[in-house]
Amino acid sequence: MPFQLLRSETLLQGRAFAIRRDWMKTPDGRETKFDIIEHGGSVVIAPLDSDGNLLFVRQYRHATGRELLELPAGTLNEGEHPDVCAAREMREETGFAAGTLERLGEFFLAPGYSTEFMVVYLATDLTHDPLEADADEFLSVERVSIGRALDMARRGEMPDAKSLAALFLCEARLQG
Repeated sequence: MPFQLLRSETLLQGRAFAIRRDWMKTPDGRETKFDIIEHGGSVVIAPLDSDGNLLFVRQYRHATGRELLELPAGTLNEGEHPDVCAAREMREETGFAAGTLERLGEFFLAPGYSTEFMVVYLATDLTHDPLEADADEFLSVERVSIGRALDMARRGEMPDAKSLAALFLCEARLQG
């Protein structure tokens, strides 16, 4: 017998996600509850410039209490295709448009408690073409060589899961 949904209740409707509580019947007949973050999906982009550097953004992440070095990323607007979101986020966060956006993979960010599904892109053929950043974003762009970025990831110096996953999915293309 598979898990069976008994009932569901929205606990919070936020700007970027909702939190719901699901009451489930387990395969052995017990009842339990799960609190789930409902998220509409997102993208993460590995922008590669003509000099072989990746463009990262450094930004303060309140949940961690510190600034993190991350690959550019963003949340899909309702009904937005990931390709469109990736192109927009590139321009908003880095100031560059990608002549080529190549979809390299996808993953659930935190499947134990979230529905967030991320799509990974490699962005190349970059041209300066900024869009205004979101009002709550204060970030700076940093160029990091591919080798240094991969070394930082391997040494645990990049504690951002989406950036680590994207680097792993892009690694063969970046080094090939």
